[in-house]
Formats: sequence, C-alpha cells, structure tokens
Amino acid sequence: MRIGIDVGGTNTDAVLMDGSTVAAAVKRSTSQDVTSGIVAALAGLREQRDFTSADIDGVMIGTTHFINALIEARGLAPTAAVRLGLPATASLPPFTDWPEHLVGAVQGRAFLAHGGHEFDGRVISELDPDELKRHAEAIGAAGIRSVAISSVFSPINDEFEQRAQAIIAAELGPDVAFSLSSEIGRIGLLERENATIINAALRELADRIVDGLSGSVAGSGIDAPLFLSQNDGTLMDVEYARRYPVATFASGPTNSMRGAAVLSGFDTCAVVDVGGTTSDVGVLTGGFPREATGEVAVAGIRTNFRMPDVLSIGIGGGSRIREDGALVGPDSVGYRLTEEGLVFGGDTLTATDVAVRGGRGTIGDASRVAGVPAAVAERALGVIAERVADVVERMRTSSAPLPVVAVGGGSVLLPDTLPGLGTVHRPEHYSVANAIGAAIAQVSGEVDKVYAISDGRRSAVVDEARQEAVDRAVAAGADPSSVAIVDFDEVPIPYLPGNATRIRAKAVGDLALGALVR
Repeated sequence: MRIGIDVGGTNTDAVLMDGSTVAAAVKRSTSQDVTSGIVAALAGLREQRDFTSADIDGVMIGTTHFINALIEARGLAPTAAVRLGLPATASLPPFTDWPEHLVGAVQGRAFLAHGGHEFDGRVISELDPDELKRHAEAIGAAGIRSVAISSVFSPINDEFEQRAQAIIAAELGPDVAFSLSSEIGRIGLLERENATIINAALRELADRIVDGLSGSVAGSGIDAPLFLSQNDGTLMDVEYARRYPVATFASGPTNSMRGAAVLSGFDTCAVVDVGGTTSDVGVLTGGFPREATGEVAVAGIRTNFRMPDVLSIGIGGGSRIREDGALVGPDSVGYRLTEEGLVFGGDTLTATDVAVRGGRGTIGDASRVAGVPAAVAERALGVIAERVADVVERMRTSSAPLPVVAVGGGSVLLPDTLPGLGTVHRPEHYSVANAIGAAIAQVSGEVDKVYAISDGRRSAVVDEARQEAVDRAVAAGADPSSVAIVDFDEVPIPYLPGNATRIRAKAVGDLALGALVR
C-alpha cells in the first residue's frame, strides 16, 4: 500500500491506496506548522483502515512550503549569484528585474566572471581561477552560505559550471550549498539564472522542511521511503528534494490533475481543482499536465524551469462573498474556514456558505445560512461559474471538445454544467484527487538541449537524447522495464549555423519500490 498526502493552504488531504483502490481517505485542516496537519491526517487514515508500517511501501507528499516561502519572502538563505559569461552579458547583471523586497530577502550579491560557451560548444572566454577565488573571498566575507552558478549555454556544456563550483568550494569549505543552472533551467540565460538563484535561496529551508516531513511520518509510526511531488506530476526522493526544492513549485495542481486522470478515465481533459483558497485550471494531455512552453513568472520573477501550464484565480471554498454576491474573493479565510464560515458558527460569508444555501452541499450546519437571501447565493454561484468557465476557455488550444473534470473539496461550488463547455464530471473521491495523484505518481527523466546536427546524424542524435532521458528516469528510481518516452519535441532553431535543433525528451516509469531498502 501507498500513502499520498497533499498539503494545501486550507486542507491537508491524505489517502491510503491499496494497489489502485482507495482504502481510506481523510481531509484535515492544514495547521500553521503544517506537520501537525500531516500527523492528524495520518491518524485519520488509521481510524478508517488499520495498517502497520510493514504494510506501507512508500509515502508521497505534495507540499506548498517552498513556493509559499518565496511568495512570502521568509526563510530564504543569503545567496550569491555567480555568472560565467564575461566579456559578454555584463549589461544585465544577476537579479535584473527582481522585486526589490526579494533581493533584500536573499541579501542578493552578484558576481560576474569569465567563461561561457556558444550554442555549438565554442568557448566565449576561458575560466579564470584567480578571478573566481577573489569572488569566493568576497562571498565568504559576506557570510553567504548558498551560491548559484550560471554559465552561458550551460545546458549544452556544463564544464565551466562544474569547474567553477570546485574552485569556489575549495575556498569556502563544505558548509556552502551550490546550485548549478545546467541542472535546473532551460535555454535562456536570465530566466535560467533566476530559477537557479531561487533554488539556492531555498536550500537551507529545504533541509528543515524535509527533516520536518520525515519526522512527522516517522513520528506516526511509519518507517517507509518518503518522496515529494515534483511540478510535472512525478516524484523525487528526499535527497533530491534537498538539492532541488524549486522542483516542488506547483506540485499541488499537478497532483490534482494526475489524480483526476486516474479517477475520471480521461487522459485528455481540462481539470478544475477548486481548493479552499484558489481554483487552478490545467489541461491533461496523454495523462500528464501540459507544460508551459515559455517563461513563467514566480513571485514576480521570470523563470524558465519546468512548470505546468496552469491558470489560477482567487476562488475557493474559503473565498469571502461581498456586495450581495456580486464579488467573490480573491481573498480567503483559508485554513480558518472551519472557524469563520457561517455554517461552522463563524460570522464571515464564504463561498462554502453560499454553496450550502444553494443546495450544492451538506457541509456544516445548513440552518446557520437560512438567513442568507437565496438571490445572494444564486448571484455568487453564477459569478463563480462564469469566472471558472472563462478560465477553462482561455486554456483551450483548439475547437475540439474538451471534457471538464472538477476535483477538490471546493468543486461543490461548480454547477453540473458550465456555460459553453457542457457537463462537469465529478469522479468518485474527487475531493482528495490531489492526494491520490501524489500516491500514484511515477518517476521521470528529462532532457532539454540544443544540438548541432551534422548531415546524416539526425537519427543518432535523437536516439541519444531519448536514451539519456530514459537513463535519467532510471537513475531517479524508475523500474527500467516500465520506462517509456511520453513526450518528445524537436524544433529547428533558425538563424544559427550547424543545423541547430532543440530537442526535448521526457521519459516516465513506475517507481521501483521493491528495490528500495527501508
């Protein structure tokens, strides 16, 4: 059996999966320290289905810890950004276009050094070890403990990043954490560098969070391998999470989409995940979330690492209702819904209250919303339906019919049909689809590089990229016999010599739990 847990802003959902069957499912309020909510959810599972530690093959957790830390600018480590690219790239130094409060939160220090490659592997300028040692001295003097290293076109050739890390680490000692852009972002220097700096700033927090999650699971008497959800709907082990916390961004919506695919039977559909604070809309293609093809802004910072193509709006079960139902959200009472919502004895009119008043759900005490005018509830529910339908329409890329699957505890806010989109499908266990998505998640490996393809070598280069993606999936813990290529793109890049072609390959396989040792 597996346990899947998804920690949201309002609720912590947990499921116990016996094979492909949901053996138990619970929803608990997210606690301020988060780990208490996880412990409560695990206790709730035991109340429904007794199990021992030996019964559990793995615990999979999706968490919002890291994206929340960035948005709230808390818990971020002092970070130095070292860019290898001189004499080029000096006009736009690191931290360009960052919000000022986030630069201050990471105490951002920027360092430019010689190095970098052209897209075809030619050297821009040779690495200067003495220059890097001087930078290392300044980094140490500033008390900085996390370093982000970015080099021009490092996804094609990461030699300079590796050498720079070795030189700086020799000067600063073993207590400094490093993040390399070649391991995090895609082609595009500034956006890739930004993603690397964010990852570096979260490294210290990652150690605390991973230790806390591991402790909450172990404290509940479960001695099983722990995994965290990534933002492509697959899993990573805890050591990978310590190194790449940025990979957890947007894992909540992807878990919900993967869970929706399993529960509904649709492998291509629009998924509306209505939580307590937001509604997230994404599209499944071939059973996996469609990825954003361009840059993605995270907390006002442009990045280009792997992220799902998701649109979020401030509508959820805890959204405040104002102006006689004409204004819904975007602010929410969040995890305080069970204290502040009318149906729970509070004094704040929320979306959950109008859903109960409108006959959409049987949550809390319905008699407490009898005084809410029916017209107010109807107006608010109409606003919710129109706004969600508009977001789904914006996510469509063709005129072909696109089934709509609603998941999440807040999906009772939606009607049975959406304007212009037809029937809304609500599969069994829809309210804990996010936890189910975490529990059934697989393991992936991805390659995204620019290749200079000489005449007659296209097939060999394509095979090389595919095999590298498969090898990365196996290295991440996938069962070799189950790995397959699920996504492949080959895009020639114009105006560059040497038949430059960007190739992206993604391989996915089942987690090889039997090979793991407790």
